[in-house]
Amino acid sequence: MNYKVPHRYKLLVVFASVFLILSTVTRVAFYIWSFEEIDFSLISLLRIIFTGLFFDVGTISYFLLPYILYLLFLPNKYCGSLFDKIITHFAYFVGLITFVFTTFAEFTFWEEFQNRFNFISVDYLIYTSEVIQNINQSYNVPISLSVILGIVFLIIYLSHKKQYFYKTFYTQISLKEKIPFALLIIFIFTFFSLFIKNESAEWSDNRYENELSKAGIYSFFAAFKNNELSYPNFYLTKNVDDSFKKVKQYVIAENMQLATPNKYSFKRKVINEGEELKPNVIFICIESFSAEFLKRYGSRYNMAPHIDSLIPKCISFTNLYATGTRTVRGMEAITLSIPPSPGRSVVKRNNNTGLFNIGTIFKEKGYKNVFFYGGDGYFDNMNNFFGGNGFDIVDRGRGYLMGDEFTSKRTNIEDDEVTFENAWGVCDEDIYRKVLKEADENFKNNQLFFNFIMTTSNHRPYTYPENKIAIPSGHGRDGAVEYTDFAIHDFLEKAKTKPWFSNTVFIIMADHCASSAGKQALDISKYHIPALIYNLKTKAPQEISTLCSQIDFFPTLFGYFNWDYTSQLLGRDISKIKSEDEFTFIANYRKMGFLKNGYLTVLNEQKSANFYQWNKENNQLHDVPMDSTLLHQTISYYQVSDYLYQNGLLKIEE
Repeated sequence: MNYKVPHRYKLLVVFASVFLILSTVTRVAFYIWSFEEIDFSLISLLRIIFTGLFFDVGTISYFLLPYILYLLFLPNKYCGSLFDKIITHFAYFVGLITFVFTTFAEFTFWEEFQNRFNFISVDYLIYTSEVIQNINQSYNVPISLSVILGIVFLIIYLSHKKQYFYKTFYTQISLKEKIPFALLIIFIFTFFSLFIKNESAEWSDNRYENELSKAGIYSFFAAFKNNELSYPNFYLTKNVDDSFKKVKQYVIAENMQLATPNKYSFKRKVINEGEELKPNVIFICIESFSAEFLKRYGSRYNMAPHIDSLIPKCISFTNLYATGTRTVRGMEAITLSIPPSPGRSVVKRNNNTGLFNIGTIFKEKGYKNVFFYGGDGYFDNMNNFFGGNGFDIVDRGRGYLMGDEFTSKRTNIEDDEVTFENAWGVCDEDIYRKVLKEADENFKNNQLFFNFIMTTSNHRPYTYPENKIAIPSGHGRDGAVEYTDFAIHDFLEKAKTKPWFSNTVFIIMADHCASSAGKQALDISKYHIPALIYNLKTKAPQEISTLCSQIDFFPTLFGYFNWDYTSQLLGRDISKIKSEDEFTFIANYRKMGFLKNGYLTVLNEQKSANFYQWNKENNQLHDVPMDSTLLHQTISYYQVSDYLYQNGLLKIEE
C-alpha cells in the first residue's frame, strides 16, 4: 500500500531535506578538497556517499523526533492556533540556524584539523571566550553571520511561498494517519541510539574516507558522549600483574633500586655517576611546531632560521615524537612522563593534583617551579593542573587558584607588560619578557628555578606584532612559525646579557605538530617534533638519533645532570637504553599506538588491534601479521598507565 506524507508533515519533510542537502554538499566539497589524499575508486566513492547518507538519516531523526511527537499528540482543534504557529516557526528557525551554522563551522574545522567534529570541538564549547575571540580574529564574523541569517530567512521565505506553512497549519489529519510517519522516525531514532556508533562509519584504511563517511553533528555528539573512555571496557587487556612486570622490565634500569615491595609501584631510587649539576632550567614548549618546519628535517622554506642555526650548538633529539595531537597531551607526557590515555588528557580529568611529576624532582633539588602562559590558564584546566602539582602560575588571567590543595602563587601579566595580545593571549615576546623579569628576581634571591613556558603565537589567528618579520601579521601559519622563531632568538639574545645565563639550560620542544591529519588514523610523520637542549656546557653538541618519546625527555635530562633522585616516572633515560629497546608512543583520543623497530601496533576501542610495518621513506603503513610480543608490550604500557591513574597510584608516594 502506498503511503503519502500528509500535508501536516510537509514542513517537516522540507526541514529534513534541507539538512540532507547541506550535509551532502558538505561531503562532496570535502571530497573534492581532500581528493589527493583519497584512494579513489568508484566503489569507495559510492560507499562514502551511501554510508554518509545513512548517518545523515540517523542524525536528522534526532531533530525530527521532538516535533513529530508534538504533531502526534497535539489535538486537531489547536492546529493553526497562535500557539501552534509560534512553536512551529520557532522550531523551524532554530533548526535551520543549527544546520546552516554547523555547515559553516564544519568548513572552518576541516580547514584546521581535516576531521569531522571530534573531542576538540567539544572542548571548545567549554572555553567559549577564547574560541569566540579566535573566530572573530580569524574570520569576518559580521559577514559570516549575515550570510548564515540570509540563507535561513531565504529558506523560510521559500517555505512560505510554497505554502508549506499553510499546509501544516490548515490540514487536519486523524491519529491513524499520523502514526506511520511517527513510528518511522521513532524507529530510526531508537535504532541509531541503541545500535549505531560513530565508529561504524570507519570502513576504510584511509582516514579521509572514514571522515567523509560521517555526519558532522552526529560526530559531535558522539565525541561529547565518549570524551573519556574506560580503558578496561574498550581496549585489550591482560592480567594486570603481568602487565606491571612487563613495563618494569623496561622502566627499571641498572642504575635504579626499587624503593618499595608494592608490585603496583614504580617508586625507585635513581643513581647517576658524576658530580651533580644544578643549572637553572628554562623549558620552552612551542605551540604546534612540527619538525618539518625546520630545514634540518627537510623544509624547503627558511621559516625558522634561528632554531635551525641553534641545532649545531645543541644536544638535538632527531627522532623524538609527541604522544598526541593537542597541547594538553604534550603537557601530560612532558610533566607526568606517562603514555597517553584514551579520551581526555589527565590534565583535564578529575583527581589530577598531587601527582608525581618532573616538578616534584626539581622541587626535591631545591628549585622553584613556575608555569608561564600568555593567556588565561583557566583554558584547558592548565592552572588547576600545574597549580595543583607544585607549580606557581604566571598568566594573563584574572581569577585565583581555587581549592585547599593549592599552595601555589599566581602572578598576573599586567596590562602595562603587554605590547600585543590576541584571542589566545599575549605575544611570545611579552611572555619572554615576563620570564626574564622573574628570572632576574630569582637570581637576586639566590633561588634556582625551573620555568615551564607555554607559547601561544603559533596558533590561529596567527597574529603577532607588526614589523618583526617580513610576513604581515594574520597571513597564515608560515608567518606565525617565523615570528615564533624570531621571538625565541630575541629571548636568547636578551638572556645572554643576564648574570644567570651561564648557569641556565634552555630547552626547546613542541607540544605537538601543527597538523595530525594524514591518510592513516595515526600518521607517524605528523607526530615528529624538534627537541633541543642548549647551553648545557658539560655535554658536547650532538644529534641523538635514538627513537624516543616526550615522556623520556626529562628523565634523560636528569641523567645529563648526574642527579640521584627518587622517581615514579615511566619515562626512561634514553642514554642508558639498548638500541633494540627503543620505542615511542603516538595516539589520538581513541587509537593508542606503539612504534618499535619500524612496526606500529595500534589499539582500538573495539578491544582490537592492528599491526603495521612503517616505510619511513614514503611514510606508508602496510598491514602485516600481528607480532604477539609487541602487542603484549603495547597493551602492558597503556593498561599500566591507566591503572595507575584510576587507582590513585600517580600520586606522590610517601
